[in-house]
Amino acid sequence: MDSWRVAVLGDGGVGKTALAVQFTLNCFVGKQHPSFLHRHPHNLFPSRFRGISTETYDPTIEDAYRKQLVVDNRMCFVEVIDTAGQEEYATLRDQWVRSVPSILLWREYLIISPIIREGQGFILVYSIASRATFERLEVFRQAMMKVKRTKPVFMLVGNKCDKQYEREVSREEGAQLARTFGCEFLETSAKTAHNVERLFMNLVRLLRATKQQEQGTPGPVVRPPKEEKKKKCIIM
Repeated sequence: MDSWRVAVLGDGGVGKTALAVQFTLNCFVGKQHPSFLHRHPHNLFPSRFRGISTETYDPTIEDAYRKQLVVDNRMCFVEVIDTAGQEEYATLRDQWVRSVPSILLWREYLIISPIIREGQGFILVYSIASRATFERLEVFRQAMMKVKRTKPVFMLVGNKCDKQYEREVSREEGAQLARTFGCEFLETSAKTAHNVERLFMNLVRLLRATKQQEQGTPGPVVRPPKEEKKKKCIIM
């Protein structure tokens, strides 16, 4: 069984945690429901959700979520690294914007580099309802390129596509940026689970294909499976 570590990167508020939770637990996390802790044992759910609202918690820089799933008839294990606490990235982000990406402050470098270094695949996330989060994606791409030093395997994701009436970034703009970055693109909704499983399955396929190329072994030609609707729970 192959195993992959996936880091989710993006500005605060774009839905990184919600994507990770929806993928691993089939739930949408908003404000905590009174029965929430009864439905999720402590040993299966990150500590930051215990007894606190998920919209007001004091975020850590990293939380991990784990799931086994079958992709193209092969079992795999995916660990999702949710990079919470984007406030810690603010100084780093401003430094990159004002200067060149290669000039890093030591403190911020220590914060972000281990997360990227440990990741094998990456998901760059913005909110379709926030142009500012879309325009800052280049900062996170530059971070990946600098730390990994080789071409990273990643996908571009426009989250919160359920907020059509609040849309600030068109689907065409997202697709164009993905072409510029040289990666795949999807729009998702952590709230409705639209394309969430498809996102991680596609990334696993990319990671497998990259590994096969590095090892010089051809892999099977497969077609993406059709999306299946699953029952979800919404935590309010």
